Order: sequence, then structure tokens, then C-alpha cells
Amino acid sequence: MNRRHFLATVSATAILPMPTFAAQDTLRLKAETVTQQILPDGDGVTSMLGFNGSMPGPELRVRRGERVNIEVENGLDEGTAVHWHGIRLENQMDGVPMLTQELIEPSDTKTYSFIPPDEGTYWYHSHYISHEQVARGMMGPLIVEDETPPDVDHDITVLMADWEIDKDGTLTDQFSDMHSVAHNGYMGNVARAFLSQDQVKDGDRVRFRLINAATNRIFRVSVRGVRGSVVALDGMALPAPRPLEDLVLAPAQRADLIVDISGPVRFDMNTRWRRYPLADLVVSGSNTERQAGPIMALAPPNLPKPAEPTQHLTLTMMGGAMGGRHDGDNIWAFNNVSDLQGDPFGSFQIGETVRITFANDTSFPHGIHLHGHHFYEVDQNGALGDLRDTTLVNAGESRDIICVFDNPGRWLLHCHMLSHAVGGMRTWVNVA
Repeated sequence: MNRRHFLATVSATAILPMPTFAAQDTLRLKAETVTQQILPDGDGVTSMLGFNGSMPGPELRVRRGERVNIEVENGLDEGTAVHWHGIRLENQMDGVPMLTQELIEPSDTKTYSFIPPDEGTYWYHSHYISHEQVARGMMGPLIVEDETPPDVDHDITVLMADWEIDKDGTLTDQFSDMHSVAHNGYMGNVARAFLSQDQVKDGDRVRFRLINAATNRIFRVSVRGVRGSVVALDGMALPAPRPLEDLVLAPAQRADLIVDISGPVRFDMNTRWRRYPLADLVVSGSNTERQAGPIMALAPPNLPKPAEPTQHLTLTMMGGAMGGRHDGDNIWAFNNVSDLQGDPFGSFQIGETVRITFANDTSFPHGIHLHGHHFYEVDQNGALGDLRDTTLVNAGESRDIICVFDNPGRWLLHCHMLSHAVGGMRTWVNVA
């Protein structure tokens, strides 16, 4: 995306709010066609997909340790399924056709039922032809509320995505053209952020929940007009708040910030050419009662502690443009194999600690997502680093992770650059 091709940026007052549903006996989502004003007001509207008449879908807020039932009705003319990204749930509720469930056919309904074990910021999205259905808009935030919320004046979700849109508002449908799939994937020429609230006061303390819901774009984000810390990544609280600097979020990654408002607030996407505004948050009035104190860590996650790894596997990313040959039958491959096969990449006993090396032998970055689990990234000194469910591995680099596979079932492991996933970067593991 460059200045010549970029059709629109967000004006100073353009806030796209999201509806919110709090937990109740049963939450209901209907997948259906929607219309959204992605381009600036006055330009064409865009026909998309969404949930409950909106794109993104409503923000779902649920409670840790309490069962949530979400009834998904398919109002589309094609099948679909919904994945609850980052939630360590029961395998049959994970939302992956061919691996954990049958398709939700048109006019049919499926109820997903699970108990979220972790507080934090998550999201939901289609997991059927997801490179297209997510690009068309089938996404929404899923927040597991804190039992003891941090001391903030506002809790605001910031969901970011991009789209390829013509000047009349038409969403282009080249979701899987071979050139894009072999390179960086389907990339938009318009980027926006959707905020769950449109106004704050100077001096407010705010929790921002950033979600990269783009199908392929890595968002390099800066937040202006604030002072504060990063307190969580991919839903998992950091042991201690980390100074806020520019953030790099691969598709599906999240970051929670706690900040004090110090001036006009803007979320920018940094590119090699300039900063493009994703959204501005209106700052009106002053909070004279807030006494800014230290930002405290969130409650630590309750995950099993790793033991000494009993297996060390390597997953090598192969193929794509300017990449080496491989034996798979698609554009991309893991370990010389493309797409889902009958045999898993790895088989693990429940509770087994495993080390996996993600080796990127391609010319492009990849965000590798493991379903049903979180894992530790291993830092450069060999120590356990951040807990993530999606890790970014740059071209030509490797990253080790350590995971306790404590959740039984068949779990997808794939690149969350969804163009790369449809191009072959998909495998699975079995935990029994």
C-alpha cells in the first residue's frame, strides 16, 4: 500500500463503533450479508459479510470459568463455521470443518458451548474458506472479562483490518489469485480501525484492546496522545507491564494497553512511506478526579508449567515466490507437505511438554497459530519468553516455542496469513 494506491484514510471524526453483547443464557449470532461504510462518508458503501447486521460483528463479553452458549445461525448462501480464536476450549467446539465439526449449512444453526478458562482479549471469525469469508468481514471481538478489573476509566476495543475496495465502494473479490497467494497474500488498499467507544477525557486512564483481524497484513501500530504500558499479549497477562512503544501485530495477534490520555489520540499504521491514520479517538473535557499512579500487572494466567521437553520437532515453512522447491502439491508447504494430511505433524500425550522449532525457509514472514493452546516463545537467551497463540516468524529466521499440550483432541496448526493457509500452510497435531 502506498500513497498513490491508498484510497482513503480515517478522518478526524470517523469512529466506527461496535455493538456489544454481555453474557446471558445464550448469545446469538447470525452470519449474513451486511452493508458497511468503509470509505469516508459520502463515498460508496461496501457490501460485505458480518454478524447480526454489522461488520465487525458484535463484541461478545463473557466471564471466565462460566459456560457460554453461542448459537450461530447461517444466513448465507454457502456453508460456514466459527472459530473462537485463542480460547483454550473443548476440541469439538473449535470451529474447524473437516477436523472438529461439520459445516453449518445455509439456514442451519449450531450452538457452540464452552467454558473460557482465561481472562483476556480474544476474537471470533469464520474458519471456512476463511481467506474469503474473513476478508469479507466475518469477524468480531470476544472479551473474557477480568474477575478483578484493572483501575481504568474506560475499556475500549480496537479492531483493525484492511480491504481491497474500489472507489465506488465495491469490495474486490480476488481473494485467492495466485500472485497474491504466492507473495504477501490478499492485501487491502484501505485500512480502518473499529473502536467500541468514541470519546474519552484528557487524563482518563484507558485499557485499549488491540486486535489484528486482517487476513494477511502485519500491522505496525503507533498510538499517539497516550502514556502507558503493554500489559498483555494474545490474551495472556505479562508478568510486569512493559513500556509502550510501537507495536508489531501479525494477523490474529492482540495486545492490551493501559494508558493515560495526554492529548488527541490517534492510532496509526506505520509504513515505509508514512504513518496512515487508522482511527482518531475524540478527547473532550478533562478528568480532574483521576490521580495517575503506577500501572499494575493484570492477574497472571493459570497455565501449566512446562517440564523438560520430551520431543523436539521442526516445522519448516517452504515455497512461495522466490522460495525453494518442495514436494507438496500447493504453493506453500510445511516440511515438504501441503495442506491437511491423514497423519498429524505431531502426536502428544496429554500434559506432554514439547519444543518446536518454526524455521522460515521462505522470502516472506508467517504468523503461525496453534489452536487450543498457548505456548511460550523462547527468547534469544534460551529462556521462556512471552505466552502467545500466534507467533510471527520473519523471512529466513527461526523461532522456538515450548508448549504443554494439555488439551486433548485434533488441533489445527497453520499460518494465519490466510492466503498462505489456503495456499498449503496447514497441518495438525493430535493430543491424546
